[in-house]
Amino acid sequence: MARKRKSQQLTPLELEIMKVLWDTGPATVQAVQGRLPGQPRLAYTTVQTMLNILHRKGKVDRALKQRAYEYRATLSRHKAARQTIRDVVNRLFGGSAESLVMSLVESRQLSPEKLAELTRLVEQSQRPKLSARKTENREGKG
Repeated sequence: MARKRKSQQLTPLELEIMKVLWDTGPATVQAVQGRLPGQPRLAYTTVQTMLNILHRKGKVDRALKQRAYEYRATLSRHKAARQTIRDVVNRLFGGSAESLVMSLVESRQLSPEKLAELTRLVEQSQRPKLSARKTENREGKG
């Protein structure tokens, strides 16, 4: 029987813990536990176990400070978002980012105004790349 490949995606609880670390910076188990949303509060040992899992996965690093480990995120919020978006696009939209955008437009999650703003941002982000290509082409022809 083939082993199932472990997903790089964060579970909902792992994501909540990462949000605490992204917002507060390095923190002990107790500090993370105190900042997690929800009632009743998660048990200390549950938070500790989840931080140890995140450490094994390479998403957080830890250092012993006095008598407690202090955990810090090694995975950035930006990289986690990119991985999650890539996974959603691949799993739900067959790798088509265009289908994702169309779904957002059709479900009215993306207004015409926001779509126009996104179009402007995409065009703006492409300008330096286009200018660089034109420069390379001109230099290559010389």
